[in-house]
Amino acid sequence: MRVLVTGGNAGIGYFAAEQLASAGADVVIGSRDPAKAETAAASIRSRVAGARVGHVRMDLAALDAVGTGELDAVVCNAGVALDHPPRRETPDGHELMFGTNHLGHFALVARLMPVLTAEARIVTTGSFAAKSASLDFADLQSETDYHPKRAYERSKLAQMLFAVELDRRLRAAGSKRLSVLAHPGGALDSLTPSRPPVHTRTAGQWLGGLPARLLLHGKDAGARPAVRAVLRPDVEGGQLWGPRVFGLRGRPRLEPLWANLTDEAAAARLWTESVKLTGLDPLP
Repeated sequence: MRVLVTGGNAGIGYFAAEQLASAGADVVIGSRDPAKAETAAASIRSRVAGARVGHVRMDLAALDAVGTGELDAVVCNAGVALDHPPRRETPDGHELMFGTNHLGHFALVARLMPVLTAEARIVTTGSFAAKSASLDFADLQSETDYHPKRAYERSKLAQMLFAVELDRRLRAAGSKRLSVLAHPGGALDSLTPSRPPVHTRTAGQWLGGLPARLLLHGKDAGARPAVRAVLRPDVEGGQLWGPRVFGLRGRPRLEPLWANLTDEAAAARLWTESVKLTGLDPLP
């Protein structure tokens, strides 16, 4: 099995890549920074005997084409989150979070379709932050009313709605490919094991994070729902996998789709708008 993990050089993406390599997958790390990607790949090789890990340069904000070779799965994990104004844009003129988190992966999936195997899985890493979000189609890219936290939540909701709509269209086309959703729950650096130089957790950070362990977990655990969605034979298209304890921590479990992910009209409209904005259609 050959799997592309976007943003696999750090955070949840790194641990997804490490866990997939441990399960015997041939992993390709997609990253804007080849040096960081090679550092992550070297870290995985040092921990997983016989690991097959490579990398490809990929900038989701630029909507560029990528050369990955044939793939059995792609984990759409990379993303950006801004905490403060001002509003920023991608090189293509899209709001940075919407353009990277959603449009970047929308375009990537469209470009990867020719190299995805007949039963490939497209796994989208969403966010618990999107659970109460809603899209504003009159201001889809926060041009008139920009609040970073809300823009991030909407970008992740858009990404997740795309995953649901993609599976719906795959089923309608009679495809055996699956589009599956996963989310990491509450994943903190302070609860994440060290993987120097990719990630280093000090003793002080570990102690400071202990109280949060009752409700949250580390990014290694946060990666497991996406890894399960890639590997397990019982996974079906359109499903949502997340942590079992309040959706915030613990082993992966199947969750009902959140209410805002069941809005078929919004998902279809988002698809149409995304085609216009990117000039690409994953299923023309």
